[in-house]
Amino acid sequence: MPKTKKTPSKNDSSESENEIQKPKAPSKNHKDDTDSAGSSSASQPVDLSPEDRKSVNEVSKLNISHESMVNQDAVEKENDFSESSSLESNFVETMYNAFWDHLKDQLSKTPPDFSCALELISNIRQILVSLLLPRQNRLQNEIEKALDINLLKQETEHGALNVPHLSNYILNLMALLCAPVRDEAVQNLESIKDPVELLRGIFHVLGLMKMDMMNYTIKNIRPYLQEHSIQYERAKFQELLDKQPNLLDCTIKWMTRAATEVTKPLPSTSVSPSSSFGISLFPFSTTDPDPPSLTTVLYQGYLNLVLRDHGNEEFPETMLMDKARLQAMRSKLHHLTILASVLLVARSFCCGVLFSSPEFVEKLKSITTDLTKEFSSKPEESMLSVSDQISQEIQQGLKDTGLTVLSSENRASLVGQLRNIAKKENCIRTIIEQRIHLFLKCCLIHGMRESLLDFPGGLLFIEPELAQLGWKFVNLMHHNQHVFSPYYAEILKNIFSPPNAEKNEEKPIW
Repeated sequence: MPKTKKTPSKNDSSESENEIQKPKAPSKNHKDDTDSAGSSSASQPVDLSPEDRKSVNEVSKLNISHESMVNQDAVEKENDFSESSSLESNFVETMYNAFWDHLKDQLSKTPPDFSCALELISNIRQILVSLLLPRQNRLQNEIEKALDINLLKQETEHGALNVPHLSNYILNLMALLCAPVRDEAVQNLESIKDPVELLRGIFHVLGLMKMDMMNYTIKNIRPYLQEHSIQYERAKFQELLDKQPNLLDCTIKWMTRAATEVTKPLPSTSVSPSSSFGISLFPFSTTDPDPPSLTTVLYQGYLNLVLRDHGNEEFPETMLMDKARLQAMRSKLHHLTILASVLLVARSFCCGVLFSSPEFVEKLKSITTDLTKEFSSKPEESMLSVSDQISQEIQQGLKDTGLTVLSSENRASLVGQLRNIAKKENCIRTIIEQRIHLFLKCCLIHGMRESLLDFPGGLLFIEPELAQLGWKFVNLMHHNQHVFSPYYAEILKNIFSPPNAEKNEEKPIW
C-alpha cells in the first residue's frame, strides 16, 4: 500500500499518518497572504535549493520514462526555428545568430581573439565524450588530450594554433562516431572553409548526433521499461509524495467528483452532452448497498478528463504528465464531432450514391478539416465556408455522375443544416457527441476489439480517426490505472468511509 501522508488535525491527533485527508478549502486570509507573497517575489529570480533541484531532476526522469511507455513513437526531434513563427522561437533564433556574428567579429580581429572559439571547442569535447560508449576509455583519453583547453589556450597566445589540423581531427572523430545517416552531413562540413560557418555546422551536426544517440538509447531501453515501468513510475511518484504530502489534493477532488457523479440518480429526461457533464456515463443503482467499484469511478473520471473543458481547473496530479496529451485528444474529438456531423448531413442529401466513392468522401473530409481549423473561435464563419464548399462539391458530384442535381430548395436546406452545426444545441451534433461518448465508454469497458466490431452508426466515415484516438486513450488510461491503482483505492476508501466517520457518527451522503 502506498504511503499517502496526512497532516493530523487538533481534533484528531490519533489518526494514522498513512491515511489520506480530503483537501480543505483555503481561507480567504490564506489566499491573500499567498497572493501578496507571490506579488512581492514575482520579479525576483527563483533560487532553487539542492533539494528542489533534486526533485526537478526526479520529475524529469519520471517524465522521460512515462513518455517512452505511453508514446511508442516517442523520439527526440530536431528544433527548426525557421518553421516556427512564435515569439519565443524568433527570439531564440535572433540570439543564436547574434552569437555567431559576435564570434565572427572576434576572429576577424588582428590578432584574432580565440576566447569564444575555445569555449566552443570545450563544449565540442564534452559532446564528443558524451557520445562514447562506456568501454571506449582509450578514445576518451585521446579526445581529452587532443582538445585540452589549457594547451590550446597556450598555443593561441603564442600564435601556434593549427586550426586546419584541429578541424580535421574533430571532423574525423564525428565521422567515426556518427550514425550512417549522418555521414553525408559530416562530409559536407569538410568543404566549409570559413571557421565560423564550420563551427556553426559542427554544432548543428553534433546536435543531430546527440539526438540519434538519445533515440537509440530510448529504443534499446524500451523493452526494459515495459517490464519495470509500472513499478518505476510508482516508486518515483512515492518519492515525490514523501517530500510533498499534499501532492494528491487535486487527485482527491477529481475522484470525489467522479464518485459523486457515478452515485447520482439519473435524470428522468434526456439531456444533451453539452449540458450533461456532471451526469454519470456509468449508471449505478442507488439502492445498491455497496459503493461503486474503483474501476467504475476511475472510468467516469477518465472520461471527464477527455470530454470536459476544464478551463483553469486544476488537473489531478497523477495525470499531469498526460495533461497536454488529453487536451489534444479532447480537441481531436471536437473536430471529429463536427466532421461526422457535416458528413452525416451531406450524405442525407445525395442518397448515399456519392458516398459509395472513398475518393469523394476523403475530398469532403479534407475540405471540412481545412475550413474548420478555427471552429473553436469562429464557429459561424467556419460553417458558412463549409456549407458553401460542400454544397458545391455535392452539386458537381451529382452532375459528374449523371444524376439530378439538387433543387434550389434542397440546396438551401443543405446549406442551412450545415450552418446550424455551429450551434452547440444542434440535434445532429448532439447525437454524434453522444455516440462518440458511448464509443469511448465501450472502449474502456469492453476493450477496443469488441467496440470496433459494434461501431456506432453515423460514425463510420470517421472510424479510422476515432479508432486511432480510442486506442491511444484506452492504452493511456489503463497504464495510469496500473501505476496509481494503490493510491486510487486508498482515496476511494476514504471518500466512502472517511477515517473520522465513525467518531463523528456521521455517514457520507452519496
